[in-house]
Amino acid sequence: MNYKMMGRFIGKMLVVEAIFMLPALLISLFEGERSSVFAFLASIAGIVLVAAVLLLLCRGSKNKFYAREGLVCVGLSWGILSLLGCLPFYLSGAIPAFVDAFFEIVSGFTTTGASILTEIEGLPKGILYWRSFSHWLGGMGVLVFLLAITSAGGGDNGFTMHLLRAESPGPNVGKLVPKMRKTARILYELYILLTIVNVIFLLAGGMPLFEAVCTAFGTAGTGGFGIKNDSIAGYSPYIQNVCTVFMMLFGVNFTCYYLLMLKQFKNVFKDEELRLYLGVAAGSVLLITLNLRGFYSTLGETLRHAAFQVASIMTTTGYATTDFDLWPTFSKAILLSLMVVGASAGSTGGGFKCSRVLLVIKSLRRSVRKVIHPEKVQVVRSNGHPVDEKILQNTNAYLAAYAIITLLSFILISVDGYSMTTNLSAVMACFNNIGPGFEAVGPTCNFSGFSSFSKIVLILDMLAGRLEIFPILILFSRSTWKRR
Repeated sequence: MNYKMMGRFIGKMLVVEAIFMLPALLISLFEGERSSVFAFLASIAGIVLVAAVLLLLCRGSKNKFYAREGLVCVGLSWGILSLLGCLPFYLSGAIPAFVDAFFEIVSGFTTTGASILTEIEGLPKGILYWRSFSHWLGGMGVLVFLLAITSAGGGDNGFTMHLLRAESPGPNVGKLVPKMRKTARILYELYILLTIVNVIFLLAGGMPLFEAVCTAFGTAGTGGFGIKNDSIAGYSPYIQNVCTVFMMLFGVNFTCYYLLMLKQFKNVFKDEELRLYLGVAAGSVLLITLNLRGFYSTLGETLRHAAFQVASIMTTTGYATTDFDLWPTFSKAILLSLMVVGASAGSTGGGFKCSRVLLVIKSLRRSVRKVIHPEKVQVVRSNGHPVDEKILQNTNAYLAAYAIITLLSFILISVDGYSMTTNLSAVMACFNNIGPGFEAVGPTCNFSGFSSFSKIVLILDMLAGRLEIFPILILFSRSTWKRR
């Protein structure tokens, strides 16, 4: 295990975190928020100190880096990033309990959007900015950003590939270009461009600059932290429609945008995952709109709310324009199913991912055909190309881990005495990085009522969901830490 290499990379990551706190500090200074200014100054000083110690102790590290180190590095990085990132919430007094502050920032970095706050609009602007920006930073990944701006030294040596695969969502991460560092840079350039365009469209609808930036952070990272108590419900239909469109855009595999830049339109339109993603979304909007006949005053309003909530839940953003917990059971069942399906691989969205759903369906179909024709060779294909058996095995392993963790988490948080619907939707909302669930954790409620024990379980669920399970599981495996 190359501990020095991991320590050096974590130290660099903490430097990035400290730098990204500076805009929140400046906002607090401009607004005259003394408690927030102190909190950010103390947090930045503490983070820089920890980073300096790590970089000093890990000088002269070797560049050999394997898959095990990549998974461990990503898991540890996100834990340390969150432990130190929650300090502004805690030190400013905005969130007095440390577990609550930790829950809030993990929810931010993992782009979950589950909150323990009961009053949002009264928070200092500097705190609100950092809370929303955590979505944007976690959406594409902190380590992906670091890979885009720094060099591992001595060539890639598998270093960047292992980190990018461990942090990026989806069953497989490939290269857009030969060098992984350039791939990371392209991803972030697309991410920044789409975020800026989102802000422009929000400003065009009359949204104030601060609110537009924070809302775009939540949309781009598919996070869902609103800066209003009613999320997006108080804004105009235009603003809500803009959010609907951009939530769907950020739920698309970013490789598709790169292919569009290269004018490879046929490859984009033939992409099976993209067609499934858009088809499931369109079908869900249609079914919910039909089910909500008479629930709202006009068909246009019904369609707007249905489209917004489908986009919000499927892309795992978590914004809300209405209390969908009051919808008929059929509509809520569709939303619950969309929590599992999630967005596309290679997007900022969470969930099981449309690509995995396709692979599971195709593997199941192959198994059925093998029963009928046991001697016939059956090959699973994706976009016309054979799928490596290792990817299929990993997908099946992921499905098993997904089911087991969901069940165990559901049982563990049930000690708090909430209803089965509340507990199950809370686990699914956190594990799939969505945010709101149903009943006591619905769009008009929050997670503050859970015990500290349940919040820790849900924190682990959020981290496991964002990091695709294995980087977190490997931290608890004894074989990970054995010398070889």
